[in-house]
Order: sequence, then C-alpha cells, then structure tokens
Amino acid sequence: MTRKPGVLPLAITGACIALCVVLPLAFHAIPNAGNVFSPMHIPVLLCGLICGWPFGLACGILGPLLSSLITGMPPQAFLLPMAVELAVYGLATGFLMRWVHTGSNYADLYICLIAAMLLGRVIAGLARGLILSPGNLTMAAWASGYFITSLPGIAIHLALIPALVMALMRARLIPARYPGRA
Repeated sequence: MTRKPGVLPLAITGACIALCVVLPLAFHAIPNAGNVFSPMHIPVLLCGLICGWPFGLACGILGPLLSSLITGMPPQAFLLPMAVELAVYGLATGFLMRWVHTGSNYADLYICLIAAMLLGRVIAGLARGLILSPGNLTMAAWASGYFITSLPGIAIHLALIPALVMALMRARLIPARYPGRA
C-alpha cells in the first residue's frame, strides 16, 4: 500500500470508477437495494484504501458523475450529495491509511473504514442540510437515510472490504502493509 505514483494506482482507480457504474446496475434490479446496500461505496472505499487519498477522492467524484451520465443513477437530485459523501470516503480512507499504523492490517483497515464512513455520512448530511437543501433535512431523516436504511450495506462493507484488501495483499496484487502479519 505504498503511495508511489504509477500505472497500478491509475489502473485500480479506473477499475473502481468502472465498478461505480456497473455495481449499482446489478443492485438496482432489486427494488430499493441501492439505498439499502450502497454498492457504489464499495469501489470508492477500496480505491482510497489501496491507492491513497488523491485517487480515492477522484474515484469518489468521478464514479457517481459517470454513473449518473451513463445510467441515470444516481438521479440528478441525489448526485451532488452522493458525490460529496463518496469524495469524503475516498479522501478519508486514503488519508487515514497514511497515518494509522497499529501494526495490524485488519485494525488499520477497520479504523480507517469506520472513521471514513462516519465522516462521509456526517459531511454529506451537513452539505445537504446546510447548503444543498437548507432547512429540508431533519436529524431524524438524516439518521434514517444515512444510517438506519443503509445498515445492511454498512455491515456488508465492513465484512467485504477488509477481506478484499487482505486477499489482494496475499495474492501480491497490491503491496503488503505489514509483510508477514495479518
């Protein structure tokens, strides 16, 4: 997980942006599955963790924008709040992975993921409530939309993303953070 500029981070970021378009298509075949499982969050969080904050930030902005242009999802009314949330995810995971060093891959991944997911939801709620649609977002609506409805997705993200990162490290497709440790 070194932060060397090169082809690998660009390729991974491109793949993650493509997944931001493809994953929601699969989930939106099931009614309300996009809101519940938040499939676009997975590639953005992965990109930030693996490639660092500049790439994670780019993925968080470009992923929902391209998905909206190509598929119409997210709809224009939700594009800006979602782009804010995902941009914070990519930025925060990448930034935190640079600074959090517990000596355990899993501890680092969970600390970074949980902090980024909380920060992204708080900042997106503030952006919606104060800037994008001032006065139209209550605390109950924010908690319901960003936490309660998406609880299954949060659980899936916390189970899936560290496992994917660790599998990529074991396969030596990305550099090991702590060689020889879990």
